[in-house]
Amino acid sequence: MSFVDLREAPLSVDEAIAHVRRPGAGGIDVFLGVVRDHSDGREVTRLEYSAYLSMAKREMARIADAIEAEIPGVRVAAIHRVGSLSVGDAAIVCAASAPHRGEAFAACRALIDRIKADVPIWKREYGPDGAAWVGWVDARCEPHGHHEHEHAHHHHDHD
Repeated sequence: MSFVDLREAPLSVDEAIAHVRRPGAGGIDVFLGVVRDHSDGREVTRLEYSAYLSMAKREMARIADAIEAEIPGVRVAAIHRVGSLSVGDAAIVCAASAPHRGEAFAACRALIDRIKADVPIWKREYGPDGAAWVGWVDARCEPHGHHEHEHAHHHHDHD
């Protein structure tokens, strides 16, 4: 049974592992996404994650349940931070267990990739030159994945 959550409190790798650990799982894979000090050539001093919490949690659960249905014997967990994060803070922890390592690796990779692609969580990067929303897509472009070229733009604000 999958576990997903969004929270303002710091994340725990141990908590994510506890949700997927079980006697029949010989492999546990963990992905920890942390705030880095740069992005696309810009210095980053902090990030702010915003989400429509109930919708984001529902979508994360849908993704987790789909992965568990697609890969037999897999159990997954994902916990994402919202709010203000400093460089070095954990933004997301994903864990997957399976009888063998191959399935655990595949499930963990699918989990983070699908969460980043499909869950309504917005990231705003702050640096010395102001703030920028990350992944803002110009309304004139077609939805992500349906256009010959990806048109992700940074929208800069100066605070």
